[in-house]
Amino acid sequence: MDLRAIFMGLSFALIWSSAFTSARIIVAHAPPMGSLAVRFLISGLIGVAVAKALGQSWNLTRSQWRAVFIFGLCQNALYLGLNFVAMQWIEAGLASIIASTMPLMVALAGWSIFGDRLKPMAALGLAAGIAGVAVIMGTRLSGGVDLTGVMLCFVGAAALTIATLSVRTASGGGNLMMIVGLQMFVGAFFLAIASLLMETFTVDWSWKLGAAFTYTIFAPGLLATWIWFALVGRIGAVRAATFHFLTPFFGVAIAAMLLGENLTWVDGIGVAIITVGILLVQLSKQNPTRT
Repeated sequence: MDLRAIFMGLSFALIWSSAFTSARIIVAHAPPMGSLAVRFLISGLIGVAVAKALGQSWNLTRSQWRAVFIFGLCQNALYLGLNFVAMQWIEAGLASIIASTMPLMVALAGWSIFGDRLKPMAALGLAAGIAGVAVIMGTRLSGGVDLTGVMLCFVGAAALTIATLSVRTASGGGNLMMIVGLQMFVGAFFLAIASLLMETFTVDWSWKLGAAFTYTIFAPGLLATWIWFALVGRIGAVRAATFHFLTPFFGVAIAAMLLGENLTWVDGIGVAIITVGILLVQLSKQNPTRT
């Protein structure tokens, strides 16, 4: 893995993790699904405009269109939508910890659905990840954490797993920024329908909302997504997913610094165990085998 790929991976992990904190600020002032739909619409328009300026085309291959739809639905509408809704009731740090289990879910899906053979290191990583989640959730549940919010985050992580398994078909064939923009429209469409059916669009306008919303559009929305697709195209989905092991640390650290969320020593131990588990799983898949 070259230095450029490492820099891209670290940048992606930091920006991606910060999205939980900005989302927590947004949902405190605006309806979650409605605000997210508007964000995706704006991000999509900007992304497509940039792509056209770069000479890219929306004449994608069939596999790219399929991946754009799946990625837009699973990551944008389901994963981010469910996390935005959940963060009305749970902290950003906890949401980021749950989201960080995605690489573990990818490994589990590979074993249970696609027949991938789990190497001893991967099995140990899965066990460690599950143990780390159990440590954190045990403490949070005893402290009265909202179960609905937790379940929504786990369902969202499962949806992100599906999106990740489909991303490799979108990263090839060029037109990368166009793909980034188009999958934003997919998320905007489904979230707008859900918002119209279930939400009342009332907004508490403030500079915090404006700053968080603008940041979310350009950083996690466009920049991080572009970096992710580019990173997958450069080093492959398996190696790229290794950088997700940084999400728990970055997520809770940013939430603690900007939102003042409490981080107990038990949380720290759980995050460390999950991080080790994710790293072991990803390292074991550098040369995946099948039965």
